Amino acid sequence: MTQTLWSRTAAVFDAQGPLARADPRYHPRPPQLALARAVCQALDQRSALVAEAGTGVGKTFAYLVPLLLAGGRALVSTATKSLQDQLFLRDLPRLVRELKVPVHTALLKGRSSYLCRHRLQQARLTAQLPDRFAVRALARVEGWAQATRSGDLAEMEGLDERSPVIPLVTSTRDNCLGSECPEYRQCHVVQARREAMAADLVVVNHHLFFADLALRDSGVAELLPTVDAAVFDEAHQLVDAGVQFLGQTLGTAQTLEFARDLLAIGSSQARGLGSWHACAAAVEKGARDLRLVLAGELRELRGLRKLRWDERAGRPELDDALQALGAALQQAGTELAERQEIGPDFARLQQRAQELDALVQRFAAPAIDGRVRWIDLSPQQARLVETPLDIRDMLSEQRAGSPRAWIFTSATLGDDDALTWFTRQAALEDAATLRVQSPFDYAEHARVWVPGRFPKPNEAGHPAAVGALAARCAQALRGRTFVLTTTLRALETVTAALLAQAERLGADLQVLTQGSQPRRALLRQFGDGRGRVLVGSHSFWEGIDIAGDALQCVLIDKLPFPPPNDPLVEARVKQLQAQGRNAFEELHVAEAAVALKQGAGRLIRSETDQGLLVICDPRLRQMGYGRRLMAALPPMGVLTEEAQALDWLALLASMHETDAATTSATRASPRPSAWHPE
Repeated sequence: MTQTLWSRTAAVFDAQGPLARADPRYHPRPPQLALARAVCQALDQRSALVAEAGTGVGKTFAYLVPLLLAGGRALVSTATKSLQDQLFLRDLPRLVRELKVPVHTALLKGRSSYLCRHRLQQARLTAQLPDRFAVRALARVEGWAQATRSGDLAEMEGLDERSPVIPLVTSTRDNCLGSECPEYRQCHVVQARREAMAADLVVVNHHLFFADLALRDSGVAELLPTVDAAVFDEAHQLVDAGVQFLGQTLGTAQTLEFARDLLAIGSSQARGLGSWHACAAAVEKGARDLRLVLAGELRELRGLRKLRWDERAGRPELDDALQALGAALQQAGTELAERQEIGPDFARLQQRAQELDALVQRFAAPAIDGRVRWIDLSPQQARLVETPLDIRDMLSEQRAGSPRAWIFTSATLGDDDALTWFTRQAALEDAATLRVQSPFDYAEHARVWVPGRFPKPNEAGHPAAVGALAARCAQALRGRTFVLTTTLRALETVTAALLAQAERLGADLQVLTQGSQPRRALLRQFGDGRGRVLVGSHSFWEGIDIAGDALQCVLIDKLPFPPPNDPLVEARVKQLQAQGRNAFEELHVAEAAVALKQGAGRLIRSETDQGLLVICDPRLRQMGYGRRLMAALPPMGVLTEEAQALDWLALLASMHETDAATTSATRASPRPSAWHPE
């Protein structure tokens, strides 16, 4: 190992180092130093490192400090835009300032994060907005567009990520005109890529990383060969992101969007020169008919439903629907080819028609060996999906290129020292592995309780029992409670039972449920947690950081095993069985352990946090794999009875009220000052 890099890194984390001088609360943490040392070694040897770092280790600084001191070029990829923004807007500027290193950093997101000036102009002329809120949102975007430098929509406070305006004012790979765009010189996406290519350290996200490697569309493929190190934070989401973007998808929503663009552009730029209404109507009908065929008897859909490919494949009605959609796209492509000289919009539309038709023909033919197909159904659209089973081949190919350091880190990458859950899926069996535990005192500050006498998850009364128990816990704690469900279907039943039990108990609780508002709005409303309970599913299991006593109880409805009828899970099970391996232990239990750790990780976020984790699944006590899953959790004190759990919550509530009373009295007392001495 280069002693200079490690010694300089260790000096930064020293009790008298720059971090300590800048923040009086800072103190060295041995787990953080162990991780930073391993990162230095990977950088020096240009090798691969897979590192699991528990909550509170400080893994972000543990890899950023060596990267900044090493002096090479680096790429950092995150799973979420929120961590991406945190790194670029908060952590990196602070470290660059305190370490006094001449490092130029850049942030690169996907197209949908940036304003498209050309699309904004089109939206002014042709957009059909659904309501007055969308009209106001578009007006706000227009005003903001005049002043923004980056064009990053994250700059706009209060813009709902679900707003129908966003797809109207951003581009996609399908509708981007590239260098033919009249706004190309002022393009925010091009500007962001240019800055990324000139930077020493670039922050991207997993979706952009894989989408670009698959499509060569966003600059990452050009950037990657030039870097000395690639770091993947939140690496537990890497495989899913990679599988998604290395696959092929034909969606009825993207097809309908093409039909809308065809009609809008044809009518505004070539009125009377083509049968735009007829072409658009045929494509739209083809997309809607395809969705009806794929939905079949499933007329009322709530949330996402996955179907196995063989549930619809081979049926004459599916073949007919694909053939009709393909014919409509081919006719549209012919019309567009005859009008290409009018402008770049028509050439791009023709290319989109050809690409969509190619996808139609792909799904009309048998699947390729080594890939799995399925159908995603939602209330808004249907998608035909074909993906590889993992990212092994892609990552192996990338690592076989010019030598560089590859660093993968997360709070959850497996439940064994070899981190096999992650390394096997990512072809990283040869990587160095490291597990550093959280420095938090879980045994003192946290308790876990698994109710023994409780309905099993497959029993009809289970969701209602979860809701009723959540009400009793929240009453004892005066709110400050999360309920995490493994499925969206359970949300309503759990919420209804929670409200009914709270009313019977006379508990004054406000219940916030996922889907009623955007996630950010729900978290804002949850606030200090007093008198509030939040019921959420997948998007609340991770990426939520509520430190302090605002959240002191987390209930998980059942063990988060992957759904056995998920087509991708089924295909992976068959693959493992064909290799003579134990699919239940290697896939189902391993996945549940990682997901359980993620959900439990919402509870303790700082050294002084205290709380109770409740797992409403008696299988943890009854089944052999329960010991493995309990061992994967942080070492909390174990409770055995509901009375113990409620007493612990009541104790936490009384401590909170005592602290609040002390704070209130301190604020009310006159403080010594030069003007009003005591």
